[in-house]
Amino acid sequence: MFFILSKLAYYFLSPLLWIITSAFIAWRTNNLKRKKVFIWLTIGSLYFFTQSIILSELYRLWETPPTAVSEVKEYEIGIVLSGMAQYNHYTKTLQINRSADRIWQALNLYHAKKIKKILISGDSGSITDDGLHEAQQMSKVLIQWGIPASDILTEIKSRNTAENANETKILLKKLNIFPTNNKKALLITSGLHMKRSKAVFDKAQIPVDCFTTDSGLTEERKYNLVDFLLPNLELFHPWTNLLKEWIGYAAYSFMGYI
Repeated sequence: MFFILSKLAYYFLSPLLWIITSAFIAWRTNNLKRKKVFIWLTIGSLYFFTQSIILSELYRLWETPPTAVSEVKEYEIGIVLSGMAQYNHYTKTLQINRSADRIWQALNLYHAKKIKKILISGDSGSITDDGLHEAQQMSKVLIQWGIPASDILTEIKSRNTAENANETKILLKKLNIFPTNNKKALLITSGLHMKRSKAVFDKAQIPVDCFTTDSGLTEERKYNLVDFLLPNLELFHPWTNLLKEWIGYAAYSFMGYI
């Protein structure tokens, strides 16, 4: 039930939906005081959620900073969390998204001999069967790219981050390669997703270090005058992703997953 509710909740986290709802109420209400309140709420929300500086600073506060591959120690296993692709029914292949930087960086780490094995964790995060079985399908792609099958592990049952940790724990214990505090695994996922992921793996008592991917963070703040003045309508999707992580972290804490 928690899985279904969490997936349905995602569709209500878009600031654009909130702004449209607020504007609709302002248009339909006959109460002048209420109309004024919702007009200003609509204008204020539109300004707030389209300012790149506001979103950039909040990302900076939430994201786990990335690490250069050259600075990474050697690990037996790199755990790559799913959420990197969709399934294209026309071509019968995976279609990657921005989060696919997770597998790209895992390959960089593997070829740099920073990780000996790549463990891909996760099946599909969809409520219905959409043809995506990510760990299984991605492992086949890696084999086609020349990665030995013996260096690829797959956890094919989990549907969300909490299940990623629990099912990965079962798999590692079954394979008798469970990490220890002295010999941790390397957790590989998006910078925005890392805080919740690390907390979940800590709760599951899986010793891991973090390797952040697809991060938008920079060492210096480089803002231009237009960043202060012009709205950016492309920010609604990244706002939704950030809100998803905030709500997800709170929900996981309430459920005892972290």
